Amino acid sequence: MAIRSRENLFGAWAFLAGIILAVVVGLFAGSNINPLILGILALLGLVVGYFVSEKDVHTFLIASVSLVIVSFAGIQGLVLSAAIVGIDIGQIIASVLGALLVLFVPATIIVALKTVFAIAQN
Repeated sequence: MAIRSRENLFGAWAFLAGIILAVVVGLFAGSNINPLILGILALLGLVVGYFVSEKDVHTFLIASVSLVIVSFAGIQGLVLSAAIVGIDIGQIIASVLGALLVLFVPATIIVALKTVFAIAQN
């Protein structure tokens, strides 16, 4: 998401802050992520979803749904392999993917609802 115009500047910065926070929290907190930080990530996701412009809705939905599906599948696979092999890196990656899910699921829901309402008005 490139920062090109002033109309979605706030959403772009919320997106960037959310990605950085999700990765940092996932790397350092492991499976013990503070619920307050998860709430902040979800709130940033709502802000990101609200500020997605109408011209970028299609691209955002395809990218975010893909990311949500792949993150969920990655978490399931890494948790299973970490339980079998005992790999510590699997838990770290699963935490980062989980934090990204907390950011992207609310954003995806907001954009999808905005799209459905826009279609219903036509």
